Amino acid sequence: MLEIRDVSKTYPGKREKIEALKDVNFSVKKGELLGLLGPNGAGKTTLVKIICGLVFPDSGEVRVGDYNPWKERALALRQLSAVLEGNRNIYWPLTVRENMEFFAALKGLDPRKARDRIDDLIERLDLKEKTNVTARSLSRGMQQKLAIAVALVSDSPLLILDEPTLGLDVESALEIRSMLTAVVEEENKTIMLTTHDMRLVRAVCPRVVIINEGRIVTDDRVDNLLRLFDAKAYRLHLQGELQKEQKEKLLRLEYISIEETGGNGFFIDLTLEQAQNLYQVMDILRRGDTIIEAIERQEVDLEEVFLSILGRRDEDGKFSASSGAV
Repeated sequence: MLEIRDVSKTYPGKREKIEALKDVNFSVKKGELLGLLGPNGAGKTTLVKIICGLVFPDSGEVRVGDYNPWKERALALRQLSAVLEGNRNIYWPLTVRENMEFFAALKGLDPRKARDRIDDLIERLDLKEKTNVTARSLSRGMQQKLAIAVALVSDSPLLILDEPTLGLDVESALEIRSMLTAVVEEENKTIMLTTHDMRLVRAVCPRVVIINEGRIVTDDRVDNLLRLFDAKAYRLHLQGELQKEQKEKLLRLEYISIEETGGNGFFIDLTLEQAQNLYQVMDILRRGDTIIEAIERQEVDLEEVFLSILGRRDEDGKFSASSGAV
């Protein structure tokens, strides 16, 4: 349904050019729900705009269905609908129904078919009580549901969502999750979503593409990534204090974080790329006569996997989102 081939994009900078995308390649099958992840500035928004035909790439090709969004713009845009980040996807003075009717007309839908589609979406998205309420009067969660409803009204086979749960409360975010799953399963839609919400990804995305500094660094199924890291993740509970030399040696190793317990002791979390890494850790602890109270297998969540792949660690060795990764 969507194919990205060798797409690159460079923007002019004050001193040097900024490479937003570098030879990006991946595809999305019909009926698939794909998560596009990456830290801020990784190139996600640029890629979404290129797919939508809003930005021209320097090189490469995009196919939406069978169409190129720059050479066959009208045909390509019939295949997709997009909800971009923020509240610019709906008209504030219009009511819920008027928004949906307006965007249906822009897409050239037959008014009778559009009416049936609108009634169905209003019912499914629990917007019935808000039908005649203006968009500006809706809660943030309702506005986001309306934006998605507007995208769905045209019945396009491909839906692109940029941060669909950003700023939503827990209840609204759960409703969006359920709705996305239903759209894929019941209507066989194809959805690509960008998000920092790892709970959303874990709940609805079988597969993720992770982009960093304009390049694809991972393209795999979520369960494969979790299984890979889970099989090698451990937590060591240490008694007493670590010597300065021990701490320095431990933090030279990859995928290690050190955390104080709040009392007399430390936790060491490690994800093992190779078996000898564990032996190195044990040897460092043995030389300082550090007492190990317990060793536990860790269940790694998707956020930890994401940060591990990006290799983000702070000065204490903890994986950190401070640079905008999550």
